[in-house]
Amino acid sequence: MPEQRSGARVGTAQRGPTGSPLLASRLTPPAPPEPVVARPRLLRRLDAGSAGPVTLVSAPAGWGKTTLLASWIRLVGGSAGEGAEVRPDGSVDPTSAPVPAWVSVEVGDDGERLWSYLAAALRDTTDAAGAGPVPDHPPRPDQLELLAAALAARERPVLLVLDDLHRVTDPAALTGLEFLLRHAEQRLRLVVGARAGLPLAVHRLRLAGELTEIGPDDLAFTDDEVADLFAAHGVHLPGAALRRLRERTGGWPAVLRFAALALRRQPDVTRWVERFGGDQPEIAGYLHEEVLAAVEPEARDLLRRTALAETVCADLADALTGRGDSGRVLGDLAGDGGLLTRDDSRPPWYRCHPLLTDLLRAELSRVPDDELRELHLRAAGWYADNGRPADALRHALTAGRWDLASEIFVAEWPELAPYDGVASAGPAPTPPPPEAVRRDPEVALACAAERAHAGDGTAAAAHLRTAVTHAGTLPVPHRDRFLRLATALELTLARLAGDPAEVRAAAARLVRNRIAPAARTGGAATAEETPGPTGGPRGGATEDADLRAFAGTALGLTELAEGQLPAGRFARALAAAREAGRPRTELVCASRSALLQAVRGELRAAEASAREALAMPACHGWACRVDCGYAYLALAVVALHRDQPEEAAANLALAAPATGDERNGRPPGARVPAGEATAAAVAALCRAWLRHDRGDAAAAQRLLAEARARTADRPGGAELAHLLVAADADLRADRGDLDSARGLLAEPVRDRAEPVEPLAVALARVELRAGDARAAGRVLPDWQAPEAAAWPLPVRLEAGLLDAVLAQRGGDERRAGRLLEQVLDLAAPEGFRRVFLRAGPGVRDLLAAHLDTGTAHWSTVSDLVRGADEPTDRAPVEPGPTLDEPLTERELTILRYLQSILSNVEIASELSLSVNTVKTHVRNIYRKLDATRRREAVRRARELRLI
Repeated sequence: MPEQRSGARVGTAQRGPTGSPLLASRLTPPAPPEPVVARPRLLRRLDAGSAGPVTLVSAPAGWGKTTLLASWIRLVGGSAGEGAEVRPDGSVDPTSAPVPAWVSVEVGDDGERLWSYLAAALRDTTDAAGAGPVPDHPPRPDQLELLAAALAARERPVLLVLDDLHRVTDPAALTGLEFLLRHAEQRLRLVVGARAGLPLAVHRLRLAGELTEIGPDDLAFTDDEVADLFAAHGVHLPGAALRRLRERTGGWPAVLRFAALALRRQPDVTRWVERFGGDQPEIAGYLHEEVLAAVEPEARDLLRRTALAETVCADLADALTGRGDSGRVLGDLAGDGGLLTRDDSRPPWYRCHPLLTDLLRAELSRVPDDELRELHLRAAGWYADNGRPADALRHALTAGRWDLASEIFVAEWPELAPYDGVASAGPAPTPPPPEAVRRDPEVALACAAERAHAGDGTAAAAHLRTAVTHAGTLPVPHRDRFLRLATALELTLARLAGDPAEVRAAAARLVRNRIAPAARTGGAATAEETPGPTGGPRGGATEDADLRAFAGTALGLTELAEGQLPAGRFARALAAAREAGRPRTELVCASRSALLQAVRGELRAAEASAREALAMPACHGWACRVDCGYAYLALAVVALHRDQPEEAAANLALAAPATGDERNGRPPGARVPAGEATAAAVAALCRAWLRHDRGDAAAAQRLLAEARARTADRPGGAELAHLLVAADADLRADRGDLDSARGLLAEPVRDRAEPVEPLAVALARVELRAGDARAAGRVLPDWQAPEAAAWPLPVRLEAGLLDAVLAQRGGDERRAGRLLEQVLDLAAPEGFRRVFLRAGPGVRDLLAAHLDTGTAHWSTVSDLVRGADEPTDRAPVEPGPTLDEPLTERELTILRYLQSILSNVEIASELSLSVNTVKTHVRNIYRKLDATRRREAVRRARELRLI
């Protein structure tokens, strides 16, 4: 924006309605702070947004709103033709480029004062276009109409930047501006910089698609921008320290500038970054003056009291503050560009920026000890009553209520395990005094559990040793319970340490210790010895289920980390967790079980388990994002097999490791941990096939190579490794690189040192592509053998399709049709489509021929033949209504044949049944479907989605 234009027209010569001067500085963009970091990605966003009616740059103080807008508007004003319209002949009309104007809003701008500056800015632009007079006071309705008409008639639109518009507290002050926006025929384009509480009709604009928004996530500095900022300040940071600082600040521009200035004086920059937080004097001062000073005292007290929690909901905030309107206050603080971020759950959970949390906790630490203990006790009680035992235990220990901590631990110990490996509860609570541990050693076990959940295995082991030292004085029933709990902690610590052998040993000890003392000694159990009231608040059968669920989950997670696919292990642990009523353990098992079922090809079970896991109400806020990540990944695998690429991609995005949102201090979405090799390999396999289907074979190959490298050192990962190698060979064969594909597969198939069915099927497919049907038949494994039932179903389907194609090429059409029907029998209940559609032209021809010879899957085959010509992304099939009397499996099979042109005699021949048996089944089908003839029965069955 040219300086001379504003300076020549605005100054003491211009007066407001009361005769006070209008300041030129408020009508000119301020000079940006030096050094300036170039942010072309945001400038492009503003360029695109300014083509529409309203662009809103909204964020708390210090996020660089004014700097960004001032830099951009200067570029707009200094670039002739930018934003100009293009004529039909392709030439640019320079008179259509927007004329920029700037107004800095100040505290106290009421309607009259604000309009004085708006009028000055608009007059500076409308005078040049002869748009008529602009009133210098709140205009009358007729004047607004004249001004709107004048703006609409001008050739060049006005691009008006209003900085700090949140300072206008009277919504009526902007009524005239909103009127102009509606009636100026898009000749007024508004760009607003503001914090929360903007009085414009933001929701209406958003709903109408007339709003472009740039928020804190967009304004946050990226890693590259942080590096540029520090380089401009002459500060060199190692890569790890730079990333740590960016994560800690969430990319907050003003705070990063403070850090850059402070680091100039630091001899050890890495150590300073490690200690960096919102309670450092220079950062604390800024947050006090620029952020918290604008918060009402009652809302600030709520922020301070709730700062002892990582995340907070309205009910928890009410419990901590004693008030009843916390939901409203939290919602206001989390408004557009507010101090809190919220998740999408119902009710919502809120999170404060980490630096603000540091500051608020520093303030909280200065309240009287009794008041602070009371706050922690309130938190412990609320968490204990709402299914959050880990948080309840931490706050009980912090409050020094050793009896309550011990009670929580004994009652909820299975739910305290760090199953997902991402828990982090911050610094350790003050340890209990020695006399408290001597009186009750389980207090030390509770401390060990809290530290294990926080990921501090060293401190947890120390607490465990202390507990064992004092366990000798316990009475026998109490000592028996102590032994089980201590063994469970040993198992947890072995998992944290990555020691599979010790995990298995501890699990074996734990299962042995679940047997009642009488059973171990061969005598009769006394009332004191039987597990029951003396074994804790849960009875013997429930405690046994606890132990089975806990040990099974730990073993399943260990095997999964080794690369195995222990679907059965998680299924058994899931059943035990349900029996014991442990929702956290149930969620862990259901989500992993869903993924493993999907990999095995049990699509219906996988989908049901995943949906069940996602619907579980056991987790609040962001606590269970990893488990949800596994469930979404399972749904992605299911969608891929069902040839629903868009749904597969959407679920993969939900399951992906967190990126920008989490690093910016925002609540992370559901995610699979990046270090979990099995899940990461499955995700890579899905992405590779999606990339391949879009024609990006090179990217697909890279993804598979990375996944294979990630799983290469897993001791039990042969099954998953074979799936990856088979996919890699298929990709190479698709590109015509048959020799390379054969080289990947031939040696392991020839050696057969372990089951290599996926590799053998893939090699048969390669040989068939090479035109050697005989070689393909030699290496193709027997997919109909009894042991083939244990193969992953996708592998078995691929083998069956290859067998059918080879039979057809050998001239045995009848055998080919029979084999294809058997494959369809296996595939149809699970909804497999991709295996048919991506199997090459031979399968498509086989399916087309199968329609003419008759099939129990007529509609499915017909749909597959059409789908091979025109692939579509199908939405998930919703379950239809159910019958009062369901069809039997045999009746369902015959019902599928009724879709074809086969007679009852021919159906009987196909199924090796008598004609009378088929007729009896047909009569039952008609009766159950309330039909009188074949066509009516088929139509009714399709309505019910039975076929």
